[in-house]
Amino acid sequence: MEYELHDGNGIVKEYCNDTFKLIFEGEYKNGKRNGNGREFNDKILKFEGKYLNGKRNGKGMEYNTSGNKIIFEGEYLNDKRNKKGKEYNTKGNLIFEGEYINNIRNGKGREYNAKVNLIFEGEYINNIRNGKGKEYDIKGNIIFDGNYINGERNI
Repeated sequence: MEYELHDGNGIVKEYCNDTFKLIFEGEYKNGKRNGNGREFNDKILKFEGKYLNGKRNGKGMEYNTSGNKIIFEGEYLNDKRNKKGKEYNTKGNLIFEGEYINNIRNGKGREYNAKVNLIFEGEYINNIRNGKGKEYDIKGNIIFDGNYINGERNI
């Protein structure tokens, strides 16, 4: 590790003990990640955002395995996606925006296809469509407006 700490506070660069590759760069307070920081995997950016007491807390962005595309941006609580966020596919297209609890889609959300057309808006429980929702065709016409149970239309 490279430290620029004073009483456990300051800017830090952390390196893997085995490979000596950079794994974190950012602010420390009280000897833990606190404030802005960036995580790396083999020199590739995998996350940048806010930390509190050593964990992802607040706004942040996750990147794909090559580090050149955002795959998620939103809110974190104790290292997990929480509150509002947006998911992107490997090409950088929006595929979901909505609410999360503990990394899982829970609450209201909108799903998009690979061509960024809205295909569903409604409620989710544990990553599955549950509750009121609307399904759309690729032209934006409503093809179903009703309730979903465990991901299935309740007709």
